[in-house]
This record gives sequence, C-alpha cells and structure tokens, in this order.
Amino acid sequence: MSATLPHGTGPDPEPGPLDLRLVPPALAAWATAALTLDAPTDRTGWIVAVSLLGGIVLLGKSRRGPEPPAPPGRRSAWARASLAAVLLCVAASATSAGLQGADVRRGPVPELARRSAIVTADIELTGDPWLSTPRVRGDHTAPAAVLIRAKVRRVEESDGRSTRTRAPVLVVVDGGVAGPESSSGPGAEQGTPEIPEVPDRVRGAAGDGSASAAGGAGAPSDGVAASVEGSGAPSEKAAASAGGFRARAGQAGWMKLLPSTRLRVGGRLAPALAGGDRTAAVLRVRGSPGARVLAGPSGPQRWAGRLRDGLRAATDGLPGDARALLPGLVVGDTARITPELDDAFKATDLTHTLAVSGSNLTVLLALLTGPPGLARLTERRGLAPRLGLSLRATALFAGALTLGFVLVCRPDPSVLRAAVCGAIALLALATGRRRSLVPALATAVLLLVLYDPWLARGYGFLLSVLATGALLVLAPGWSEGLRRRGVPPRLAEALGAAAAAQAVCAPVVAVLSARVSLVAVPCNLLAEAAVAPATVLGFAALATAPVAMPLAKLLAWGASWPTRWIAGVARAGAALPGAGVDWPGTWPGALLLAAVTVAVVLAGRRLVRHPWWCGLFGVLLLLALVRPAPLTRVVTGWPPPGWRYAMCDVGQGDATVLAAGAGAGVVVDAGPDPAAVDRCLRQLGITRVPLLVLTHFHADHVAGLPGVLRGREVAAIETTGFEEPGQEAEFVRREAAGRHIPVTRAVAGEERRTGPLSWRVLWPPADTGRPPAAGPPPVTGPLAGPGVPAGPGPPPPDGPVAAPEFDGPNDASVALLVRAGGLRLLLLGDLEPPDQQALLRSPEAAGMAGVDVLKVAHHGSAYQDPELTRLVAPRVALISCGTGNPYGHPAPSTVAALRAGGALVLRTDRDGALAVGGAGGADGEVRVTRDERP
Repeated sequence: MSATLPHGTGPDPEPGPLDLRLVPPALAAWATAALTLDAPTDRTGWIVAVSLLGGIVLLGKSRRGPEPPAPPGRRSAWARASLAAVLLCVAASATSAGLQGADVRRGPVPELARRSAIVTADIELTGDPWLSTPRVRGDHTAPAAVLIRAKVRRVEESDGRSTRTRAPVLVVVDGGVAGPESSSGPGAEQGTPEIPEVPDRVRGAAGDGSASAAGGAGAPSDGVAASVEGSGAPSEKAAASAGGFRARAGQAGWMKLLPSTRLRVGGRLAPALAGGDRTAAVLRVRGSPGARVLAGPSGPQRWAGRLRDGLRAATDGLPGDARALLPGLVVGDTARITPELDDAFKATDLTHTLAVSGSNLTVLLALLTGPPGLARLTERRGLAPRLGLSLRATALFAGALTLGFVLVCRPDPSVLRAAVCGAIALLALATGRRRSLVPALATAVLLLVLYDPWLARGYGFLLSVLATGALLVLAPGWSEGLRRRGVPPRLAEALGAAAAAQAVCAPVVAVLSARVSLVAVPCNLLAEAAVAPATVLGFAALATAPVAMPLAKLLAWGASWPTRWIAGVARAGAALPGAGVDWPGTWPGALLLAAVTVAVVLAGRRLVRHPWWCGLFGVLLLLALVRPAPLTRVVTGWPPPGWRYAMCDVGQGDATVLAAGAGAGVVVDAGPDPAAVDRCLRQLGITRVPLLVLTHFHADHVAGLPGVLRGREVAAIETTGFEEPGQEAEFVRREAAGRHIPVTRAVAGEERRTGPLSWRVLWPPADTGRPPAAGPPPVTGPLAGPGVPAGPGPPPPDGPVAAPEFDGPNDASVALLVRAGGLRLLLLGDLEPPDQQALLRSPEAAGMAGVDVLKVAHHGSAYQDPELTRLVAPRVALISCGTGNPYGHPAPSTVAALRAGGALVLRTDRDGALAVGGAGGADGEVRVTRDERP
C-alpha cells in the first residue's frame, strides 16, 4: 500500500463530515485521462472545447448569484460552481492526455514500426534496465532479454534519411548482443566518466502502465515475449522480478547502464503488441553495428547510482533473504529477489513492501518530525528539535529529503506517485486535522493525472489511491470501534489500517492475480512492525556506504534482522495450504468480491457483539488456512485415500508423484511451472521427497524444480546423463547446489526401494551418457539421503564415457518400472519410437508386459511404437498435456490405439489432476480419481 499512517496521531479535533468537494473534479480528470489517451484528436478537441465552454459559463453564472443568496440559491450556486470545476478539470485533463497521447502516435517511429524497418537510433534511457522473465515454450525456455525504457531522439532509416523525434520505445536486447562501447566521437560528452561497473543491476519496475513486446520481423526464432508492467500493484512485480535469472555475458554491459545515458543503436522496429500504452514501438537491438555510448548519465543519476551500488555492496555478506530483500525495501531494487520469494510475497499481499511506496517516505519524515500530531507544537519530537532545527528549517530539510528520495529511487511515475501520496499523509496530519487529508489526496490525484495522464491507466496508481483513501476514510473509524471493544490502541490502529486497505484493494488485486489472499491482514500486521526499522537502518546504510563502508555493513546487518522477519512472515503465510483461494480475474469478479467484502464487514459489526460466534468464526478460519489433510479429504475428496500414484495438472509438461509413506513421495519430473507443481504437492500433502527424478532436461519437465524444492525436504535428485539442453541442465545443477542436494545419474538396471514403493530403471543404458559436470560422482548404490535403501545395480561407470548417440534429450529419458503396493506402473518419460523399440529388444521387456498403469510417452504424441503398446497392454493410460497446446497432444491415433488395447485413457487437459489406487494385478481393482474441485 502506498502510505502508512504513523502511530501517535491523536483523535480528530475537527469531527464532522468529510470534505469531499475536490473528489468529483479529481475523479473526472482521472476518468477523462484514461479515456482520451488514445482517442482521435478531433474527439479530444470536442471534449476540451465543450467542457471548457461549459465550465466558463457555469462559473460566470455562479459569480452573478444573489448577494446574500437565499438557502436554495446558495445550494444552486454551489452546485454550479462544483460542476464548473468538474468541467474545467475535464478540459485540462483531456488537453494533457491528448497531447501526451499524440506524442506516442506522431513522428516517424510508429510508421517505421508498422513496416518492421531496420533503423539506427539515438536513444536516451528513461529507466533502469531489467531482465524479462524467461518463459517456458514447449520443451525449452525462451532466454531472458534485457528490457529498457527509452526515448528515441533521432532515427535514421536505411536510405540515410534522418529525423529528430521524441518517441518513447521499449528496447529489447537479446542474449549475445554485446554491451555498448564508449565513444569519444562527435556527440559524446567530453569528460564523461565510464559507466560504473554495476553487478546484477536489475530494476524491479518499469513504471506504471503496461506494454507487451514480442519479436517482430527478423527476430530470432525463439523470440522473446516480455510483459512490462508497472511497479505499484502486487502482481505487477512478477514480470520484473528477475532476481532468479542471470544475465548472459553479453547482457552484463547493458544491465549496468543508468537512466539518462544516451546510446546509438541499430535495430529493427516493431509495433507494441498492447495498445493504449505509452510505448510507440519496440526496438529490438541488433548485434551489428554495435551499440555506442554517446553521452554518459547525468550527475544526479551517477550520484544516485553510486548510492544504490553502495547499498548493494553493504548487503553482499548478509543471509540470502536479507541480501535479496533489503535493497527492495529501501529503493525498490529487486535484482536479487528470487521467484520463490516473490511468489511468497504475492501470496501474502506483501508485494507493496518490495515496491517503492509512500510508506518508505512516511517513515523517514516521521523520524525527522516525530509524531505528526506534535509537529507544530513546542513539545515536538523527532530528530529535528534535537538538531536545533526550526519549523521552517525542518520543512526545508523534509523537502530536500523528499527530493533525494525521489532521485535515489528513480523519478519514475510510480515513485512520484508514492512520494506525493506519502508526503500528504504527513503534511495534513502534522496539523492534527484528519479531515484535510481527503482534499489533499484529491489534489494529489488531480495534479499527478494532469502531469502524467498515463497514470490513469496504471493499476499501481489505482491501488495507491485506494489504499491511501482507505487509510484516511475507513481506518480511523474501524480503529476507534476496536478501541471501544477493548483492543489496545496501537493494535487497534494497526489492525484497522491493514483491514481497511485490504478490503478496498482486494477486488483490484483479484483482477490482477485471479486470487484472494486469506492471510493478507495477519501477515501485514506481523510485517508492519519490522518495516520501519528495516527502512530506517537501510537508508542509513545507503547514506553511509560511499564514505564508511564498514559502518554501512554494520547498519545493513542491523537491518537484516527485521528484513528476515518480513521474509519469514511471507514464507510462513504462503506455506499455509489455505493461504488463498482462486477468484475470477475479471471486473465482474471484482464487483462480486466487493459485494462479498461489504457483506462480511456488515456481518462482522454484528458478530463482534457475540464472543462465542467470534470464537467459532476464528476456528473455522483457522481450519480453512491450515486445512488438515483428513478434514480436507472429507470435504473435497482429494486426495483419495490409499492413492499410489498421482499425475499433477501442470499444463503442457510432466509432474507425477509416487506415494512413499505418510507425507512422503517420489516425484518424477517437475513440470514447467513452479507454482503449479507446488500447489499439487501441497494438495497431496507431500512434505518429504526421498528422491526427485528428472527424466530429461527439457524445460517442460524441469522448469518447475523450484516449486518442488519450496518448503520440502528433498534428499536427492536423479537425472539422465544426457545434459542437453545445457541451459536447463545448468539450471538444475545450480538449484541443487544452492540447497546442497546431491545430483546422481540414473542407469538401466538400477533398483531402489523406499517404504511401500520400489522401482527399477529401464532406460537409459548404463554405457551411454555423461556424468553430471558438477556435484557428487554418479551412484547406483544407496541413495544419498535417509530412507531409500537400494537393491543391487550395475557398477557406476569409471569416469566420463563417450557422448551418447541419442538424437535429442527425449531419447535419453529416464524410464521406470514401478511397483506401488500391488500396482505395476510403467513411466516412459518422453521416449521416442527408436528407444521404445530398443526397450522391446532388451531383457527388461518381459517385465513390462501387462502393466496396470502406463504414463504415456511424450504427452501422447503420435510417435509411439505400436509393438510396445501391445506388449504393455495397460489397464489405465494417463497422459499429461496442456489445454490448447500447439502440438496437438495427445494425438488421436495414440488415444485410439490405447483404447483399442482395452485401456482407460485419461488426460489432464480434460480430466485435471489424476490419482490412482487399488490392488492391481490380474484380478485386483485399479481406481482412478479425478480432482473435480473447481
């Protein structure tokens, strides 16, 4: 949320109705800006003319009213003046939006983008570079690209024509494009120092608004899809939080660039895929000719960059969560935030702490002035009177602090919005009059929309205004009601603020995330106490790092304790099975949630009068959050009792689980999405994974690995020896090394057992493949980790062996023959027909005949060996595939062949998650249960 009202503010000395006179003009200007940014020029002109004329006429009539007016006349004159103010604000907003919207559409850049022209452009960076989130596309992960907001100052076409312009663009730099070189030629600033080396520079936000970029003509075949979203909303951090991904060698030079740097680049222009955005085009930079620096960053930006780099250096030695989180809390630098931690903050609605918000500035100003209610009195507190500063000097110092805050955190629209909203929370509170806050907020909205009309379409701006308004309008009354019922004042104020902000913002958050957090209020309450000390100590470390790094490290160490508390709250809240519920991510869904919220608030006012009902409601809420497995099974029927094998619904990919005892399961593949596999494992009650088998390194089988590791004890990871694609194999090794999990290699003939579960590796052969390049040596004996004794197996290969003769990763998939209770299961990974035929010729063929369950190879593709299908003759065939996948999986021919052999064929794209149980065998029953929950 964008502002937090500090403690210590006394009761409102001016009770009475709220002053809402400026609210209609502010809302009218907001709506006008949102509607006219991309409207035709003539329509905008008519809106301006009619509104301006109507406002002037009404204003003139209100001034010619009777003196003194009678009460009806007074009301009529007030109505005319109010309507005149609304119309004049509409005219001003339409003018500003029309001009700034026209800036995006005018000039040569949009037309060149429509022609996918190759150009040479002089650009000025308007924000920090950040990495796009790599996305799984089929069996591979599209590599991350560097994204930068910039303005084109000059564009030169291929025929040599050059035009000056100021079109805003989104610059996309794919991996392998060398970083820009310094230039001392014409146009370069003489004496400009080299761009400082800034490791891991990734900005967590790109400002408000949204744009989508995709490879235009001439883009590499794998392309890049980059969604660029603003920093205010919780879900808007997702696209920009690239801390879990590393820049390639060529991208490092781009990541260290600072705003205001001027470059000359060559590239291809393409239209932005999302309309109504402040981006005129997408400029995909080409490797040749190389980019050149025309002018370095401005002095203030270099100064701000040094401060940010100093904070990053001061936090280098901190524990993982504190090292990642502290720069985000202080200056919004989310470079080190891992996807796992980011997901935890989103699940608990704590992502506002990762964005630069008005609460940061409020804390700093409160430290300077003390309790706002005493700011104008002789007994005022804070640092200002202790430093001997007068009221006027305090005001000047606070203004300088605000300016420095905006500069260090970047003067993006989101930061300006946060600074204004945070400043007004203290400006009016310093007078001790809460009623003046609403006009101040309306004025801030009006000025910001006129200054930057694109804010009117930003979810971040909407959430900031809603949160601040809730804190000013609803929170005081709710806090007072809690105090009257015996709640301690400080707790009542914190609870009222958290509940009010959550109630008002939840419908918008549901639109963004299609989910409602049930732990948001308690998690925000628990985290609130740690935000202030972390912010104060973090800013102290930021200020001292350039001059006294040892002191900065000490301050950062002190800030790490509250920071780790915040991260712990987020992780603990997100780990609860009932942390959130899915909700329609549409505006009708938002209206429904708003109605539900109103009903809950009204019911809560009656409920607090009955302690027994409150207690019962609390117990029910606790059960909904914890969701004990026996109760969940009774209510939902999932997972079914006695399940042996489960196939998760993870989209186009594979993730399956073999039950290995209470709370334990052997996981085979992790799917493409960490959130999907994590959710599936939570629903199955899996907290321990004796072994994670990754059949091969395609992204649709391994990209979800962080979701399996999240909050679970994983004893070991077993993989194929064919380490292609190399990027995915390196990703697996890095994730395993970060958690000290041994990685071993599966070879045919290996046998293992854990609890009621036993299995034998059928493929790949022992004499093919390469051992992992890092980690412990390959083993086929006892698995490193408790509880998984191994049967006899072939000896490990003596050192590296010849490269495999496989055509691709699918051919090297790990295939398993599993016995779970009485069930026999055959898991074929993504084996292709030649390898399936090789299995038929192997000594293992006899053991595969007549299995109970077949995990169909390669998502049910058409490439299956019919002889193997006839030999296996499964009673149940399960296919994992995604709805509407572009590959046509499963192939109708494959489904028909399985059914012709007497198999019951089920698929996750239509049937959802599946669980298999029963005794198996020739006479035993095989039960398959669908997860039919919505």
